[in-house]
Amino acid sequence: MKIRVERHAPNASVAYIEGDCNQKVKDILARIPAGSRTDTVLTLCFVDPYDIGIEFETLRMMSARFVDFLVLLAVFMDANQNYDRYIKTEGVRVERFLGSMSWRERWSIAQQNGTLFPQFLASEYSKSMESLRYLKTPLHTMHKVRSDDKNLPLYYLALFDRHEQAYKFWDEARKYGTDQTKFSWD
Repeated sequence: MKIRVERHAPNASVAYIEGDCNQKVKDILARIPAGSRTDTVLTLCFVDPYDIGIEFETLRMMSARFVDFLVLLAVFMDANQNYDRYIKTEGVRVERFLGSMSWRERWSIAQQNGTLFPQFLASEYSKSMESLRYLKTPLHTMHKVRSDDKNLPLYYLALFDRHEQAYKFWDEARKYGTDQTKFSWD
């Protein structure tokens, strides 16, 4: 990452904070300018985990600033594949992901209504973000990303913002965007 940034944007002011973001959130926040009424700061945080290990408390802490979030919700490639492990009563992974201790009751009802676990988690995550004053992000506005090989769903990409204009941009990007089939490391 550092090499690519130096090659493509050598004059950019970039901070690298290595480690688990759940443990480094205070260090991350320290690098974001605080802003004021006359000097506003807007931050876009791209949350790109490989699983559902991002704790909701981390986003709660960051949301105290003017932060918009683009979140990869690994509800297919992680939560769906590890369903049996995550629904165990002693498991806390989903509680930490959603920021809710009572998700199992809602899951029981949703399951009876035919809702699949990945869709349930994505919808619950959106409700958790609403509790932080982000606008509602319905499931149909999230971008479902699928694998190239077997066209299996991998994750949702979801925008969480406090202003309607961002969702207009998001809708345009979703409408005119094309699926990425390869990634160039150059």
